[in-house]
Amino acid sequence: MPVLTHQAAVVGASAENGERPTVEWARELAARLVPPTVADRDRDRVWDPQVFAELAGSRPGILGAFVPSELGGSGLCATRAFELLEGLGEGMGDPGLALMTVAHAVLATVPLLAFGSSAQQARYLPRMATGEWLGAVSLNQTQGAAQTPGIAARPCEQRPGEWELQGTMDLVAGAPVAHHFLVIASHEDGERTAFLIDGSTPGVLVSKTDPMAMPTCPWGRVVLDRCRLPHDAVLGTVGGASTEVEPLLAVLDWVFTSAPWLGIMRTLARMAGDVVHERLVFGQPLAHDQSARFVLAELATLCELADGMLRHAAAQFDAPGKISRQDAAAARLFTAEAARAVVEGTARLAGPSDAGSYHLISRAHRDILFFAETGGGTAVLRSVIAACQLNIAGTEGL
Repeated sequence: MPVLTHQAAVVGASAENGERPTVEWARELAARLVPPTVADRDRDRVWDPQVFAELAGSRPGILGAFVPSELGGSGLCATRAFELLEGLGEGMGDPGLALMTVAHAVLATVPLLAFGSSAQQARYLPRMATGEWLGAVSLNQTQGAAQTPGIAARPCEQRPGEWELQGTMDLVAGAPVAHHFLVIASHEDGERTAFLIDGSTPGVLVSKTDPMAMPTCPWGRVVLDRCRLPHDAVLGTVGGASTEVEPLLAVLDWVFTSAPWLGIMRTLARMAGDVVHERLVFGQPLAHDQSARFVLAELATLCELADGMLRHAAAQFDAPGKISRQDAAAARLFTAEAARAVVEGTARLAGPSDAGSYHLISRAHRDILFFAETGGGTAVLRSVIAACQLNIAGTEGL
């Protein structure tokens, strides 16, 4: 598909300037800024704009990782951006904050890079790179054809060339703090169009919601009530979202929202190693127990396998040609299942430990269940992989 082939070239063409950010750099930055407050923020279910602003002010800029340097961003390739997000997840131990970072820096940014007009890119991307303007996306709209859009779009009768949107989006990551939203809307004929909608637009109503998981991410619902938009609010081609923005959002979600979880998995595996040395069973460190050693080996193996699959999928955004939906879906499916196994394995080794010492275990246990059901969940991911194996037209790559 030419448009998505172009997208891979756009992301991959962004040159890296100066030193490349590494997993270690991102981990150290996040470990310094986030952990001191994460337990309190999680318990109180609050969003801390100050922590996010400090992450945004880092150099290279995390929020503008994909944004070209000429537009004020870091101009990183997809592989380096993936490493950046992995390191953040490993250092911060805060799945909610990590998700908000990915929603803005990847899900709301890359489609604008791939399909936005030069005017749209010049208006939004410099401010998105600095964090002055935050973009938000509904995780229900990253599932492509598996999810029917809750927004309907029709031409505005009174003003030719304009659009009127009506409907509701739930599970919008970043909604209460967003400047604008990436929205997929359906037409009466079944086609879909992507729009960029500023939060200040008349008819846009935003309310805060409170899902059971990832409470440190600012969640919300967006209602569009006869929201009128100019023609230049369209992102990509009118009626073309199902072959442009939607499939791109899906693979971005599958790969890059998994990156922080890879980092969290590494933190938990390392924590499990500490636990078996500290915890005594029958007067001996748990590390002497053969079954505990087997669990540690399993956790390390799962981390390395997930690492290989995700890096392989991320690297395809830097290469010319198509991005494999099968590789992206398989990487997400395996990572979600592996992360759950790592969380549960670490919890078994920790036993009835002091919650204050291992607070990440309980938070990760809650949040991994939520993560595993986003991106379409097991049913959608397995369906995509099977369709690619069966060579069903239109499923092999983007």
